[in-house]
Amino acid sequence: MAQAAAAADAIAVPSGQLVTLAEVLLDEAPGQPGQPPQLWARFRFLAPQIARGTGTVSYDTAAPDMDHLCGSLALPYLAEHGMTAARVVISLSDRELPFGAQDPEATQFFEAYRPDGAACMWEAF
Repeated sequence: MAQAAAAADAIAVPSGQLVTLAEVLLDEAPGQPGQPPQLWARFRFLAPQIARGTGTVSYDTAAPDMDHLCGSLALPYLAEHGMTAARVVISLSDRELPFGAQDPEATQFFEAYRPDGAACMWEAF
């Protein structure tokens, strides 16, 4: 089950870069044995300033941006739509790419979170 969201206006994040919401994808990931599948909400953002060679924002600088986007945008989105997700994945990409596509020239950063009330708990991959 996938839903695309319309691109939004630029969003300010802690690093000072401006990111744009490209899409929201919802999918069911397999649960534990004997458990039903779990909803994963993927929030995909364009962040041109993370580009290798020409960008000014490193992963270390962008990591707090992803934390911020989870708490300030993803969780309110889920609440507004009455959804409960097992995981929220925030991704930043320096260019538009179809979900799952590979491009060796692209720079992409990803973080996964477990929603816990009004907080995003970082989950190591």
